[in-house]
Amino acid sequence: MNFLIFGTIAYLLGSIPSAVWIGKKYHGLDIREHGSKNAGATNTFRLLGKKAGIIVLCIDILKGFFASFLPYLILSYPWHDYHLVNIQLVSAMLAVIGHVFPIFAQFNGGKGVATSLGVIIGLHPETAGICVFVFLVIFLTTNYVSLGAIIAAICFPISIEFIFKNNNLYLTIFSILLSVLVIYSHEKNIRRLIAGKESKMNLFNRKA
Repeated sequence: MNFLIFGTIAYLLGSIPSAVWIGKKYHGLDIREHGSKNAGATNTFRLLGKKAGIIVLCIDILKGFFASFLPYLILSYPWHDYHLVNIQLVSAMLAVIGHVFPIFAQFNGGKGVATSLGVIIGLHPETAGICVFVFLVIFLTTNYVSLGAIIAAICFPISIEFIFKNNNLYLTIFSILLSVLVIYSHEKNIRRLIAGKESKMNLFNRKA
């Protein structure tokens, strides 16, 4: 029953389409019809500017964090208890699925990167720190958000297994599935990167 309850809550949290709602309410446009047509923080930064982009980024991270951390706050299990962790894993995956396929936005959402970061923070903060570091290094040296996200996603299961010596099979499976989901959602970006046509984003440039 806990899996069903927290999984449903997580999916609904993940389905909050922050980029779509902010774009429509404050800028009069559906972000899914402009730019990369992706309902995520990167497209929001490019189309609506830094303020809107930061707000969307924070909301998307927080909804992932709360989805994965909520079982720990409510249920009376000790930290890292296997049953608790497994409930968190189900909630985490459904939160990311909710972001990618949101019920509140006709199942047309973002790529799940920020929400994935949020769930990793809720599940394993140390690994989240490594993923953020890797993302920033790649992004700041190349200006490719997508490349940073892809490599950070690959680092997630590697860090869990080889740095932190995970012994929970379900966490291993989750880390691989989440990594594959993020990489799969960047299929078009990967093709553009290979073709040399991927758009760059300079974090320090002002919005035109």
